[in-house]
Amino acid sequence: MANTTISMNKIRQILRLYDQGKGKQKIADYVEISRNTVKKYIAAFEACDYPIKDVDGLDDDELNDLFGEIKEKPKLKNRRMEALVRCFPKMEKELKRTGVTRATLHEEYMKEFPNGYKYTQFCHYFNLWQEKVSPTMHQTHKVGDKLFVDFAGKKLSYTDMETGEVIEVEVFVAILGASQLTYIEAVASQQKEDFVKACENTLHYIGGVPSAIVPDNLKAAVIKSHRYEPTLNQTFESFAQHYDTCVLPARAYKPRDKALVEGAVRIMYTRIYLPVKQKVFHSLAELNKAIWKNLEHHNNHLLKGRDYSRRMQFEEIERKELKPLPVDRFEIKDQVWSKVKTDGHAYLGQDKHYYSVPFRFVHSKVKILYTASTVEIFFKNERIAVHKRDKAKYVYTTNKNHLSQRHQYSADRSPERYLERAAAIHEDVRAVIAVMLEGNRHVDQINRSCEGVLSLVKKFGPERLAGACRRAMDFGVHTKFKSIQSILESNMDGHRENPFAGELPMPSHKNIRGEKYYK
Repeated sequence: MANTTISMNKIRQILRLYDQGKGKQKIADYVEISRNTVKKYIAAFEACDYPIKDVDGLDDDELNDLFGEIKEKPKLKNRRMEALVRCFPKMEKELKRTGVTRATLHEEYMKEFPNGYKYTQFCHYFNLWQEKVSPTMHQTHKVGDKLFVDFAGKKLSYTDMETGEVIEVEVFVAILGASQLTYIEAVASQQKEDFVKACENTLHYIGGVPSAIVPDNLKAAVIKSHRYEPTLNQTFESFAQHYDTCVLPARAYKPRDKALVEGAVRIMYTRIYLPVKQKVFHSLAELNKAIWKNLEHHNNHLLKGRDYSRRMQFEEIERKELKPLPVDRFEIKDQVWSKVKTDGHAYLGQDKHYYSVPFRFVHSKVKILYTASTVEIFFKNERIAVHKRDKAKYVYTTNKNHLSQRHQYSADRSPERYLERAAAIHEDVRAVIAVMLEGNRHVDQINRSCEGVLSLVKKFGPERLAGACRRAMDFGVHTKFKSIQSILESNMDGHRENPFAGELPMPSHKNIRGEKYYK
């Protein structure tokens, strides 16, 4: 068979790879020509003494004048190589499973093809195939291990229906390392609230939690970057703890640490941005609905050089390796510091609201962590109080157990509490207290009268107090007596002029006014 001239594109590939320092054999395997042909083109390039930029700028005719006379012999088909290459897609998928190695896969290969390549060549050709199919991805990611997240450089937008304003939004991209299942969402900003919410939506989209999340060094995730111990944003760190995962920020100025998500972003520009930009949307929800529709098409599209899609690979090997989602979603917590007032309450300036803490922490400096629904108060890493969040301004939320004994006693001075205490003595006592509470007097007068009546049980006992209250009710407590307490005292004095004295057993000691009397 006559020698054939290779295409100009292959010549350009040879020169670029040579300029990058690649070896001749590696270039030959990548371009799929013989090593001797590569040597001839490199020799011709070195002989022309042109810089690579000048040669790369030549058109095909000019390039052909320099290199067009060099021929290569066509390679004969190698059936053994074809059989090996057919095994590579399955091998790549299997290597992502825990415990699977190239050695075990080579043993299986040799069982099926006894005359196949030995282990060294087996690994060599597999590496070449990986570089050709996915030249930016050389690392094998384990299933369920890492989720890479980042924001796209280009923004999308929607148009406000009322004002006609075009509102630009950020685009969040996440991709699983092993299966390459991708998630995309348009968010209002790159602030921590939107970033954490998008990460949470990603975990619910994939239906599980990976072992680690790998973000870029944006402020919503990393406060201070460091090669070994970066300082994480407290909110994002709390989010990771809630979902039982860890955060492994990419190293600063090391794009290879997040090459997978960078590649996903480039693909999104074609498969998501182009179809979405052809329509006008009037809300963020409408925009995301269109994004997610195209996203499903992307995840179900067959991977290059493989007979399976991202979704198929995820369902087959990765979904079952993810940790389960927690029952409750994560609530973003904000933090403020406050000094406990003398009345035992800490002030939350965000809502201008006061929340109680145990009385022993008066004048202490406490940390308040609050979400949309709860307020937690900490003192030296100890949680001392939890309240339901109330946004009413200048109002106190008080847990009675937090108050001192004196304050608890004052807090118990309510109509309901008085009725409970009276009912515990006797139903007749409760009836008297109920009548007193219905009066039109000042609340302090009512409280003092109720306290006076209830205090008599300590001196005269529940039976005598109940009897006096029963007689007072029969007589009519709403008439000319100044107070219920005076009626009860007169009944208990036992004076002859008292119309109720004969109905009570006479005490054998002084009455409550200190006057002596006889049986």
